[in-house]
Amino acid sequence: MNGIPKAPLLLGLAGLIPFIWGALTYLNGDLNDWGKQALGPRFVGPYVQLFYGSVILSFMSGVLWGFATKTSGSKAATCYTLSVLPALWAFFKTGGGPVSAGTNLMYGFAGLLLLDAMFSYWRLTPVWWMRLRMLLTAVVLACLAVGVYL
Repeated sequence: MNGIPKAPLLLGLAGLIPFIWGALTYLNGDLNDWGKQALGPRFVGPYVQLFYGSVILSFMSGVLWGFATKTSGSKAATCYTLSVLPALWAFFKTGGGPVSAGTNLMYGFAGLLLLDAMFSYWRLTPVWWMRLRMLLTAVVLACLAVGVYL
């Protein structure tokens, strides 16, 4: 991932661990059983993905809020308003069972990527931001798809 500073890249990749772990424990019964015994049932399969996904959408609202501080006037108001959408989406759309919640998280992360692109287009993000966000979003969507479509 050329041009992405090492710290954001490594931390971003580390942030994928709960999504990948959730997908692996969904696909592998033995790993799921071990995870339930060692970590508890909340930390395997779609459960870890759904809870963590909601946390990350909320976290990303804060990141966008930070980018909004780089502008002023009506554009700032627009950016602040847009920045709270991922957290609100996570709050209102992640109930109703694992398939529904997983599907809505997938929509939430796809929508977040669009917001990232808008903030990048407005030059509020670092130049490497979209390269990192596309990589991370692709992995998150693939991992969530395991619980939704398999």
